[in-house]
Amino acid sequence: MRLQKIRTYYSRYLSQFYAGRPLLTEEPYVTQHRALMDDCFAAADFWSTELEKIGYQTDEIVSNAEPMQRRWATENGIKYDDGNWLLEITAAQIKAFRPTVLFVADYVVFTGDFLKRVRAENPSIQLVVGWCSAPYSDESVFHEYDAVLSCVPELVSDFRAKGHQAFHLNVAFAPQILERINTHTAPTTDFAFVGSLVKQTKFHNERERLLSSLVGATDLRIWAEVERPLPSSKLRRIQLQKIAFDSIRAAQNWGVPATLLAMTPFVRRAAHWKVRPVLPPTIDKAIAARALPALFGCAMYQQLHDSRVCLNTHIDISPVSASNMRLFEVTGVGSCLLTDWRANIATLFDPEIEVVTYRSPEECSEKAKYLLDHKDERQQIARRGQQRTLRDHTYQQWAAKFDEIVRYAMP
Repeated sequence: MRLQKIRTYYSRYLSQFYAGRPLLTEEPYVTQHRALMDDCFAAADFWSTELEKIGYQTDEIVSNAEPMQRRWATENGIKYDDGNWLLEITAAQIKAFRPTVLFVADYVVFTGDFLKRVRAENPSIQLVVGWCSAPYSDESVFHEYDAVLSCVPELVSDFRAKGHQAFHLNVAFAPQILERINTHTAPTTDFAFVGSLVKQTKFHNERERLLSSLVGATDLRIWAEVERPLPSSKLRRIQLQKIAFDSIRAAQNWGVPATLLAMTPFVRRAAHWKVRPVLPPTIDKAIAARALPALFGCAMYQQLHDSRVCLNTHIDISPVSASNMRLFEVTGVGSCLLTDWRANIATLFDPEIEVVTYRSPEECSEKAKYLLDHKDERQQIARRGQQRTLRDHTYQQWAAKFDEIVRYAMP
Protein backbone atom coordinates (compact mmCIF):
# COMPACT_ATOMS: atom_id res chain seq x y z
CA MET A 1 0.00 0.00 0.00
CA ARG A 2 1.35 3.43 -0.94
CA LEU A 3 0.87 6.01 1.80
CA GLN A 4 1.90 9.65 1.59
CA LYS A 5 1.80 12.09 4.48
CA ILE A 6 1.57 15.84 3.92
CA ARG A 7 2.12 18.25 6.78
CA THR A 8 3.80 21.47 7.86
CA TYR A 9 6.31 22.21 10.63
CA TYR A 10 6.43 25.22 12.96
CA SER A 11 7.92 28.14 11.04
CA ARG A 12 10.07 29.06 14.03
CA TYR A 13 11.54 25.55 14.10
CA LEU A 14 12.34 25.55 10.38
CA SER A 15 14.04 28.93 10.70
CA GLN A 16 16.19 27.61 13.55
CA PHE A 17 16.91 24.37 11.70
CA TYR A 18 18.23 26.04 8.54
CA ALA A 19 19.99 28.84 10.45
CA GLY A 20 22.05 26.18 12.20
CA ARG A 21 22.86 24.49 8.87
CA PRO A 22 23.47 27.36 6.42
CA LEU A 23 25.00 25.14 3.72
CA LEU A 24 22.16 22.61 3.76
CA THR A 25 19.98 24.70 1.45
CA GLU A 26 22.38 23.94 -1.42
CA GLU A 27 22.15 20.18 -0.91
CA PRO A 28 19.88 17.80 -2.87
CA TYR A 29 16.32 17.22 -1.70
CA VAL A 30 17.09 13.78 -0.30
CA THR A 31 19.97 15.16 1.80
CA GLN A 32 17.86 17.98 3.23
CA HIS A 33 15.00 15.59 3.94
CA ARG A 34 17.25 13.13 5.75
CA ALA A 35 18.75 15.88 7.89
CA LEU A 36 15.29 17.18 8.78
CA MET A 37 14.02 13.74 9.76
CA ASP A 38 17.16 13.02 11.80
CA ASP A 39 16.49 16.08 13.96
CA CYS A 40 13.42 14.28 15.36
CA PHE A 41 10.94 17.14 15.24
CA ALA A 42 7.36 16.05 16.03
CA ALA A 43 6.83 12.56 14.59
CA ALA A 44 9.65 12.97 12.03
CA ASP A 45 9.66 9.75 9.98
CA PHE A 46 9.02 7.49 12.97
CA TRP A 47 5.60 6.33 11.77
CA SER A 48 6.75 5.64 8.22
CA THR A 49 9.76 3.63 9.42
CA GLU A 50 7.43 1.26 11.27
CA LEU A 51 4.79 1.16 8.52
CA GLU A 52 7.42 0.14 5.99
CA LYS A 53 8.24 -2.86 8.19
CA ILE A 54 4.68 -4.12 7.68
CA GLY A 55 4.60 -3.65 3.93
CA TYR A 56 3.78 0.01 3.25
CA GLN A 57 5.57 2.25 0.77
CA THR A 58 5.68 5.69 2.34
CA ASP A 59 6.57 9.26 1.52
CA GLU A 60 6.94 12.12 4.02
CA ILE A 61 6.30 15.65 2.77
CA VAL A 62 7.08 18.72 4.89
CA SER A 63 5.32 21.21 2.68
CA ASN A 64 6.56 24.46 4.22
CA ALA A 65 10.27 23.54 4.35
CA GLU A 66 10.86 26.04 1.57
CA PRO A 67 14.50 25.34 0.58
CA MET A 68 13.85 21.60 0.51
CA GLN A 69 10.59 21.87 -1.39
CA ARG A 70 11.96 24.26 -4.01
CA ARG A 71 14.93 21.92 -4.46
CA TRP A 72 12.54 19.03 -5.14
CA ALA A 73 10.72 21.10 -7.74
CA THR A 74 13.99 22.03 -9.45
CA GLU A 75 15.22 18.44 -9.49
CA ASN A 76 11.94 17.24 -10.97
CA GLY A 77 11.44 20.01 -13.52
CA ILE A 78 8.30 21.32 -11.83
CA LYS A 79 7.13 24.82 -12.70
CA TYR A 80 5.01 26.65 -10.16
CA ASP A 81 3.56 30.03 -9.26
CA ASP A 82 6.06 31.64 -6.91
CA GLY A 83 3.22 33.10 -4.88
CA ASN A 84 1.62 29.69 -4.34
CA TRP A 85 4.72 27.50 -4.22
CA LEU A 86 3.71 25.54 -1.11
CA LEU A 87 0.46 24.09 -2.44
CA GLU A 88 1.59 23.72 -6.04
CA ILE A 89 4.76 21.81 -5.17
CA THR A 90 2.85 19.62 -2.72
CA ALA A 91 0.26 18.84 -5.40
CA ALA A 92 3.07 17.88 -7.78
CA GLN A 93 4.60 15.58 -5.16
CA ILE A 94 1.26 13.84 -4.66
CA LYS A 95 0.93 13.36 -8.40
CA ALA A 96 4.47 11.96 -8.61
CA PHE A 97 4.07 9.49 -5.73
CA ARG A 98 0.55 8.27 -6.64
CA PRO A 99 -0.55 7.39 -3.09
CA THR A 100 -3.27 4.92 -2.26
CA VAL A 101 -3.73 6.65 1.10
CA LEU A 102 -3.19 10.38 1.59
CA PHE A 103 -2.53 11.22 5.25
CA VAL A 104 -3.18 14.93 5.92
CA ALA A 105 -1.63 16.32 9.09
CA ASP A 106 -2.48 20.01 8.67
CA TYR A 107 -6.16 20.95 8.48
CA VAL A 108 -5.50 24.67 8.01
CA VAL A 109 -2.99 24.82 5.15
CA PHE A 110 -4.53 21.94 3.19
CA THR A 111 -8.04 23.23 2.71
CA GLY A 112 -11.09 21.38 1.53
CA ASP A 113 -10.72 22.91 -1.93
CA PHE A 114 -7.10 21.74 -2.14
CA LEU A 115 -8.06 18.19 -1.17
CA LYS A 116 -10.89 18.14 -3.72
CA ARG A 117 -8.43 19.20 -6.37
CA VAL A 118 -5.74 16.60 -5.61
CA ARG A 119 -8.33 13.87 -5.32
CA ALA A 120 -9.75 14.75 -8.73
CA GLU A 121 -6.25 14.84 -10.23
CA ASN A 122 -5.07 11.58 -8.63
CA PRO A 123 -7.32 8.58 -9.16
CA SER A 124 -4.82 6.44 -7.23
CA ILE A 125 -6.11 7.96 -3.97
CA GLN A 126 -8.60 5.59 -2.38
CA LEU A 127 -8.56 7.01 1.14
CA VAL A 128 -7.91 10.44 2.67
CA VAL A 129 -7.09 10.30 6.39
CA GLY A 130 -6.79 13.46 8.46
CA TRP A 131 -5.17 14.17 11.82
CA CYS A 132 -6.45 16.71 14.35
CA SER A 133 -5.21 17.16 17.92
CA ALA A 134 -5.84 20.88 18.48
CA PRO A 135 -8.75 23.34 18.32
CA TYR A 136 -10.13 24.17 14.90
CA SER A 137 -12.31 27.00 13.62
CA ASP A 138 -13.50 25.68 10.24
CA GLU A 139 -15.08 22.24 10.23
CA SER A 140 -15.63 22.12 6.48
CA VAL A 141 -12.21 20.60 5.69
CA PHE A 142 -13.04 17.49 7.70
CA HIS A 143 -15.81 16.63 5.25
CA GLU A 144 -13.07 15.95 2.70
CA TYR A 145 -11.55 13.25 4.93
CA ASP A 146 -12.76 9.67 4.80
CA ALA A 147 -11.53 9.24 8.36
CA VAL A 148 -10.35 11.62 11.09
CA LEU A 149 -7.75 10.49 13.63
CA SER A 150 -6.96 12.16 16.94
CA CYS A 151 -5.02 11.42 20.10
CA VAL A 152 -7.60 13.47 22.03
CA PRO A 153 -10.65 11.36 22.96
CA GLU A 154 -12.73 14.50 23.46
CA LEU A 155 -12.12 15.49 19.84
CA VAL A 156 -12.97 11.99 18.60
CA SER A 157 -16.33 12.25 20.36
CA ASP A 158 -16.84 15.73 18.89
CA PHE A 159 -16.15 14.52 15.34
CA ARG A 160 -18.41 11.49 15.69
CA ALA A 161 -21.23 13.68 17.01
CA LYS A 162 -20.87 15.78 13.84
CA GLY A 163 -21.16 12.73 11.61
CA HIS A 164 -17.51 12.08 10.80
CA GLN A 165 -15.87 8.66 10.85
CA ALA A 166 -13.36 9.27 13.64
CA PHE A 167 -10.86 7.07 15.46
CA HIS A 168 -8.73 7.46 18.57
CA LEU A 169 -5.02 6.82 18.15
CA ASN A 170 -2.47 7.67 20.83
CA VAL A 171 0.80 9.33 19.90
CA ALA A 172 3.99 7.44 20.70
CA PHE A 173 7.75 7.48 21.30
CA ALA A 174 10.53 6.46 18.93
CA PRO A 175 13.35 4.54 20.68
CA GLN A 176 15.82 5.70 17.99
CA ILE A 177 15.70 9.14 19.62
CA LEU A 178 17.90 7.67 22.33
CA GLU A 179 20.59 7.14 19.70
CA ARG A 180 20.46 10.81 18.64
CA ILE A 181 20.87 12.47 22.03
CA ASN A 182 23.51 12.08 24.72
CA THR A 183 21.95 9.76 27.27
CA HIS A 184 25.08 9.78 29.45
CA THR A 185 24.81 13.41 30.56
CA ALA A 186 23.93 14.18 34.17
CA PRO A 187 20.86 16.33 34.87
CA THR A 188 21.49 20.07 34.76
CA THR A 189 17.95 21.27 35.51
CA ASP A 190 15.80 20.44 38.53
CA PHE A 191 12.30 21.25 37.31
CA ALA A 192 11.52 22.01 33.66
CA PHE A 193 8.66 22.90 31.39
CA VAL A 194 9.34 22.62 27.66
CA GLY A 195 6.36 23.34 25.45
CA SER A 196 3.93 25.81 23.92
CA LEU A 197 1.96 28.69 25.36
CA VAL A 198 -0.83 29.74 23.01
CA LYS A 199 -3.20 32.17 24.70
CA GLN A 200 -6.31 31.47 22.67
CA THR A 201 -9.65 29.85 23.39
CA LYS A 202 -9.33 26.09 23.99
CA PHE A 203 -5.52 26.20 23.89
CA HIS A 204 -3.34 26.92 26.93
CA ASN A 205 -5.20 29.20 29.31
CA GLU A 206 -5.16 26.66 32.13
CA ARG A 207 -1.48 26.06 31.40
CA GLU A 208 -0.74 29.75 31.85
CA ARG A 209 -2.52 29.80 35.21
CA LEU A 210 -0.55 26.76 36.34
CA LEU A 211 2.79 28.20 35.24
CA SER A 212 2.00 31.53 36.88
CA SER A 213 1.51 29.73 40.18
CA LEU A 214 4.60 27.57 39.81
CA VAL A 215 6.85 30.49 38.87
CA GLY A 216 6.01 32.04 42.23
CA ALA A 217 6.34 28.82 44.22
CA THR A 218 9.21 26.91 42.58
CA ASP A 219 12.38 27.32 40.56
CA LEU A 220 10.64 26.00 37.44
CA ARG A 221 12.62 26.72 34.27
CA ILE A 222 10.60 27.37 31.15
CA TRP A 223 11.48 26.89 27.49
CA ALA A 224 8.64 28.29 25.40
CA GLU A 225 7.82 30.79 22.71
CA VAL A 226 5.72 33.43 24.46
CA GLU A 227 4.05 36.70 23.49
CA ARG A 228 5.85 39.18 25.71
CA PRO A 229 4.27 42.44 26.94
CA LEU A 230 4.47 45.09 24.23
CA PRO A 231 6.51 48.27 24.67
CA SER A 232 4.45 51.37 25.45
CA SER A 233 5.15 52.89 22.02
CA LYS A 234 3.58 49.93 20.24
CA LEU A 235 0.66 49.87 22.65
CA ARG A 236 -0.06 53.53 21.85
CA ARG A 237 0.17 52.85 18.11
CA ILE A 238 -2.36 50.04 18.29
CA GLN A 239 -4.68 52.16 20.41
CA LEU A 240 -4.52 54.92 17.77
CA GLN A 241 -5.21 52.37 15.03
CA LYS A 242 -8.29 51.18 16.91
CA ILE A 243 -9.54 54.76 17.26
CA ALA A 244 -8.89 55.38 13.55
CA PHE A 245 -10.70 52.20 12.53
CA ASP A 246 -13.75 53.05 14.66
CA SER A 247 -13.80 56.67 13.48
CA ILE A 248 -13.61 55.74 9.79
CA ARG A 249 -16.38 53.17 10.16
CA ALA A 250 -18.54 55.77 11.89
CA ALA A 251 -17.80 58.31 9.13
CA GLN A 252 -18.71 55.76 6.45
CA ASN A 253 -21.98 55.04 8.24
CA TRP A 254 -22.72 58.79 8.32
CA GLY A 255 -22.22 59.00 4.57
CA VAL A 256 -18.87 60.80 4.45
CA PRO A 257 -17.62 60.46 0.83
CA ALA A 258 -14.77 58.03 0.19
CA THR A 259 -12.90 60.79 -1.67
CA LEU A 260 -12.80 62.85 1.49
CA LEU A 261 -11.61 59.91 3.58
CA ALA A 262 -8.82 59.27 1.06
CA MET A 263 -7.31 62.73 1.39
CA THR A 264 -4.60 61.63 3.86
CA PRO A 265 -2.43 58.50 3.39
CA PHE A 266 -3.06 57.07 6.87
CA VAL A 267 -6.84 57.41 6.64
CA ARG A 268 -6.75 56.01 3.11
CA ARG A 269 -4.91 52.91 4.34
CA ALA A 270 -7.10 52.50 7.41
CA ALA A 271 -10.25 52.69 5.27
CA HIS A 272 -9.24 49.38 3.67
CA TRP A 273 -8.66 47.50 6.94
CA LYS A 274 -11.06 44.56 7.15
CA VAL A 275 -10.50 43.78 10.83
CA ARG A 276 -10.35 46.10 13.82
CA PRO A 277 -6.79 46.21 15.23
CA VAL A 278 -6.49 44.38 18.54
CA LEU A 279 -3.80 44.00 21.14
CA PRO A 280 -2.17 40.57 20.88
CA PRO A 281 -2.72 38.38 23.95
CA THR A 282 0.32 38.49 26.19
CA ILE A 283 1.52 35.95 28.70
CA ASP A 284 1.85 36.69 32.41
CA LYS A 285 4.88 38.94 32.93
CA ALA A 286 6.40 36.55 35.47
CA ILE A 287 6.29 33.71 32.96
CA ALA A 288 7.69 35.87 30.17
CA ALA A 289 10.55 37.02 32.39
CA ARG A 290 11.57 33.43 33.10
CA ALA A 291 10.96 31.96 29.64
CA LEU A 292 13.94 30.86 27.59
CA PRO A 293 13.79 30.36 23.79
CA ALA A 294 11.67 27.45 22.63
CA LEU A 295 13.42 24.13 21.98
CA PHE A 296 12.60 21.72 19.18
CA GLY A 297 13.73 18.37 17.84
CA CYS A 298 16.82 16.75 19.34
CA ALA A 299 17.57 19.86 21.40
CA MET A 300 14.19 19.48 23.10
CA TYR A 301 14.74 15.79 23.81
CA GLN A 302 18.17 16.55 25.23
CA GLN A 303 16.73 19.11 27.64
CA LEU A 304 13.99 16.71 28.71
CA HIS A 305 16.65 14.07 29.37
CA ASP A 306 18.79 16.57 31.28
CA SER A 307 15.95 17.56 33.66
CA ARG A 308 15.29 15.77 36.93
CA VAL A 309 11.55 16.45 36.87
CA CYS A 310 9.60 17.45 33.72
CA LEU A 311 6.22 19.15 33.94
CA ASN A 312 3.36 18.19 31.64
CA THR A 313 0.04 19.99 31.37
CA HIS A 314 -2.63 19.31 28.76
CA ILE A 315 -4.29 21.58 26.24
CA ASP A 316 -7.69 22.99 27.25
CA ILE A 317 -9.62 20.85 24.75
CA SER A 318 -8.47 17.74 26.63
CA PRO A 319 -9.89 18.36 30.12
CA VAL A 320 -10.75 14.71 30.82
CA SER A 321 -8.16 12.65 28.97
CA ALA A 322 -4.38 12.28 29.08
CA SER A 323 -3.50 12.54 25.43
CA ASN A 324 -0.44 14.60 24.50
CA MET A 325 3.03 13.75 23.18
CA ARG A 326 4.91 14.94 26.25
CA LEU A 327 3.64 11.94 28.22
CA PHE A 328 5.74 9.65 26.06
CA GLU A 329 8.59 12.00 25.21
CA VAL A 330 9.57 12.61 28.85
CA THR A 331 9.21 9.01 29.95
CA GLY A 332 10.83 7.78 26.74
CA VAL A 333 14.08 9.67 27.40
CA GLY A 334 14.12 8.43 31.00
CA SER A 335 13.12 11.50 33.01
CA CYS A 336 10.58 11.73 35.80
CA LEU A 337 7.21 12.95 34.53
CA LEU A 338 4.96 15.14 36.67
CA THR A 339 1.66 15.36 34.77
CA ASP A 340 -1.83 16.66 35.36
CA TRP A 341 -4.21 13.94 36.49
CA ARG A 342 -6.68 12.74 33.90
CA ALA A 343 -9.39 10.08 34.12
CA ASN A 344 -7.62 7.70 31.73
CA ILE A 345 -4.06 8.08 33.00
CA ALA A 346 -4.11 4.60 34.53
CA THR A 347 -4.68 3.08 31.08
CA LEU A 348 -1.35 4.54 29.97
CA PHE A 349 0.84 4.46 33.08
CA ASP A 350 0.66 3.27 36.66
CA PRO A 351 0.11 6.57 38.53
CA GLU A 352 2.61 7.40 41.27
CA ILE A 353 4.65 4.33 40.23
CA GLU A 354 5.63 5.09 36.60
CA VAL A 355 4.61 8.76 36.51
CA VAL A 356 3.51 11.26 39.14
CA THR A 357 0.21 13.14 38.89
CA TYR A 358 -1.18 16.35 40.36
CA ARG A 359 -4.70 17.84 40.55
CA SER A 360 -3.91 21.45 41.47
CA PRO A 361 -1.07 23.96 41.24
CA GLU A 362 -0.46 23.55 44.95
CA GLU A 363 -0.16 19.77 44.69
CA CYS A 364 2.07 20.15 41.64
CA SER A 365 4.44 22.39 43.56
CA GLU A 366 4.48 20.08 46.58
CA LYS A 367 5.16 16.98 44.50
CA ALA A 368 7.90 18.68 42.47
CA LYS A 369 9.69 19.61 45.69
CA TYR A 370 9.19 16.11 47.10
CA LEU A 371 10.63 14.44 44.01
CA LEU A 372 13.65 16.72 44.02
CA ASP A 373 14.26 15.92 47.69
CA HIS A 374 13.97 12.12 47.16
CA LYS A 375 16.48 11.20 44.48
CA ASP A 376 16.21 7.41 44.71
CA GLU A 377 12.41 7.41 44.51
CA ARG A 378 12.45 9.90 41.63
CA GLN A 379 14.95 7.83 39.67
CA GLN A 380 12.96 4.64 40.25
CA ILE A 381 9.79 6.31 38.92
CA ALA A 382 11.72 7.57 35.89
CA ARG A 383 13.14 4.10 35.15
CA ARG A 384 9.76 2.44 35.46
CA GLY A 385 8.15 5.11 33.28
CA GLN A 386 10.75 4.61 30.57
CA GLN A 387 10.33 0.84 30.68
CA ARG A 388 6.57 1.21 30.26
CA THR A 389 6.90 3.59 27.31
CA LEU A 390 9.49 1.45 25.53
CA ARG A 391 7.26 -1.58 26.03
CA ASP A 392 3.79 -0.22 25.29
CA HIS A 393 3.97 3.23 23.69
CA THR A 394 6.27 3.12 20.66
CA TYR A 395 5.58 3.69 16.98
CA GLN A 396 5.64 -0.05 16.46
CA GLN A 397 2.35 -0.31 18.34
CA TRP A 398 1.16 2.91 16.68
CA ALA A 399 1.78 1.53 13.19
CA ALA A 400 -0.14 -1.66 13.91
CA LYS A 401 -3.17 0.29 15.14
CA PHE A 402 -2.94 2.75 12.25
CA ASP A 403 -2.87 -0.11 9.76
CA GLU A 404 -5.96 -1.61 11.39
CA ILE A 405 -7.82 1.71 11.05
CA VAL A 406 -6.77 2.20 7.42
CA ARG A 407 -7.91 -1.25 6.39
CA TYR A 408 -11.22 -0.78 8.20
CA ALA A 409 -11.85 2.62 6.59
CA MET A 410 -10.73 1.64 3.09
CA PRO A 411 -13.72 1.58 0.68
